[in-house]
Amino acid sequence: MMPSRLLADWKVNMTEGVTAVSRSVYDLHMTIFIICVVIGILVFGVMFYSIFMHRKSRGVKPHPFHESTIVEILWTTIPLLILVGMAIPATKTLIDIYDTDEAEIDIKITGYQWKWQYEYLGEGVSFFSNLKTTPEQIYNVRNKDPNYLLEVDEPLVLPAGKKIRFLVTAADVIHSWWVPSFAVKRDAIPGFINEAWTNVERPGIYRGQCAELCGKDHGFMPIVVDVRSPDDYEDWLSEKKTLAAKERELTSKNWTMAELMERGKNTYERVCAACHQVNGEGMPPLFPALKGSKMAVEKDQVKAHIDIVVNGKKGTAMQAFAAQLSEVDLAAVITYERNAWGNNTGDLVTPKQILEYKNTGEYKATDAEASGGSAAVSKPAVNGPNTNTHQAGL
Repeated sequence: MMPSRLLADWKVNMTEGVTAVSRSVYDLHMTIFIICVVIGILVFGVMFYSIFMHRKSRGVKPHPFHESTIVEILWTTIPLLILVGMAIPATKTLIDIYDTDEAEIDIKITGYQWKWQYEYLGEGVSFFSNLKTTPEQIYNVRNKDPNYLLEVDEPLVLPAGKKIRFLVTAADVIHSWWVPSFAVKRDAIPGFINEAWTNVERPGIYRGQCAELCGKDHGFMPIVVDVRSPDDYEDWLSEKKTLAAKERELTSKNWTMAELMERGKNTYERVCAACHQVNGEGMPPLFPALKGSKMAVEKDQVKAHIDIVVNGKKGTAMQAFAAQLSEVDLAAVITYERNAWGNNTGDLVTPKQILEYKNTGEYKATDAEASGGSAAVSKPAVNGPNTNTHQAGL
């Protein structure tokens, strides 16, 4: 007898959500649930009444009939009418869920093992959203925060009161982008684009997770959506555009070894350490060591080192980072791997070299390397865009 809105507060029940679609889904859920409860009460009521009132101990004799045309018609017609009555609100809700027309903002969502990339189409803004929970919490060295495994370094930012269309895909395996408060859940499938939309009515922080088993760190790719007022959103977007422009300008800067090592260390610990460990010793044989490895210490392996970081390696867990990291971060992390943990090769890979490699498929040694006998080496072109698709935010 409680109002349906109060039932949403039950821990075992669905949440009502913060969008018109999520409320429609919740109301549909409660409608179907009530219909099922009524059917259950009637069916089991008749069954229990028959069992009790016609039991053998009362001397009741069973009625010797085999079929009834009236009963056959009733138990066919009544369920049919019930299903039609349930289909009408369900169809209306489904039509609303798939109506992505007239969206004001388009955002491409790409699932990676194990992070999300958000690209604001037409705005020149793109960034990755990674798990922020510290390893100390994961391994029970320190107490867990209230939002354990549900914090990210870069949330998806949306404006309140505007229709947002999501274009959901994946770069490696099947993922699923799911935010319960929005009633949005779409599979991210490599080679396919699935559409979804939302219009969040009030600002706030909303959380979700990948809902498709996608590998060993499936539980470590949360979703955090920061919904802001339209004015705050415009300020944030303007700031991101400025940072993206500055990030692109950094490619032409003349970087020092110290600057690349500092940035490379941050990039490595955020992106590479999960597989190759912070100390570079890896987890052989699946994730080889970088400390003291042939590729990371021998002079003639610089080109191969760049190639595997940029293009990845098919048949292994090594991803292609050409579209995931900027030229600056690619150069920094390669420089760091060639000089950290006692490798100390003195090799400095510049963002200009990475950009040249991505644009032309060639690795050109610096003047210092060339004077030592290294020549330009032709390499296959990168599979992907020749521009920096990973903007500011890392």
